Amino acid sequence: MSSATSALLPSPAASRLTDRKTVFLLAMFCCLLWGSSYPAIKGGYGLFGIAAGDIPAKLVFAGWRFALAGAALLAWATLSGKRVGGWTGRQWSGFALLGLLQTTLQYVFFYIGLANTTGVKSSIMNATGTFFSVLLAHWIYHNDRLSFGKAIGCLVGFAGVMVVNLGSGLGGLLHLDFTLLGEGFVVIAAAVLAGASIYGKRISQGVDPVVMTGWQLAVGGGTLLLLGYGLGGTLRNVTPASATLLAYMVLLSALAISIWSLLLKHNRVSLITAFNFMVPVFGAVLSALFLGESILEWRNAAALVMVCIGIWLVTKEPRRR
Repeated sequence: MSSATSALLPSPAASRLTDRKTVFLLAMFCCLLWGSSYPAIKGGYGLFGIAAGDIPAKLVFAGWRFALAGAALLAWATLSGKRVGGWTGRQWSGFALLGLLQTTLQYVFFYIGLANTTGVKSSIMNATGTFFSVLLAHWIYHNDRLSFGKAIGCLVGFAGVMVVNLGSGLGGLLHLDFTLLGEGFVVIAAAVLAGASIYGKRISQGVDPVVMTGWQLAVGGGTLLLLGYGLGGTLRNVTPASATLLAYMVLLSALAISIWSLLLKHNRVSLITAFNFMVPVFGAVLSALFLGESILEWRNAAALVMVCIGIWLVTKEPRRR
């Protein structure tokens, strides 16, 4: 077999990343990690003594999380013999743009939004990212078109988001318990992440996804630190407990985003985003477990079911004739 022909064939590692069982296990692991981030972030606010309105301190908290995660990934890539430098100007600008979008901009909205609503509601609202991904993929990829089933799934999912924001009591059915700085910012963060993920899939075709993730986290986290400290933010109450939680969040980010980028590189966008329905499940359950929030309230339970059904309709494989 010629070298040119063998170069066109998938490597054993790439083949494993398209195996359904492997994809399932890795994607579920990512969703579990991301689900745990909701109670972890809100717990971090308490451990570090960050007040609800202290936006600069939230940016510093997020900045250290992602900057350290990026540094850890780049160090591991270097020790593994991967190429981490010597990129073209276009590639460096791609890393920078991805970092500013996927890390800086997304988490500015996400951290502020999460501080102004509950972890359960945030996990459900953030699931709208799946629907944004499906809609964007329709216009970008010829093999990922929006079908009738996907359209119905989007409608059901967004209806679930409306349900979780209904007010309490009979009168609450006539108005939404929704604020721009809370639920609104979480949805905006989901939309930014959807667009950045598709852009990251494009960049990863010519770069190792782990290295790409390391640089985008380093750039995005560094920008968050500059913004946070520049606005007067700082981290107080640095204790063994708060430092341990921050270390967990660094590990969470490094693992989840790297694995997700690998899966996106070797699979269709809609196939991988199919597993996003487990993020609100894990997020809601873990928020109820660690934060004492209610998951059994009818709005939360109904919205969770509707969002999961919507994402399943959006991402299920069509039956072959």
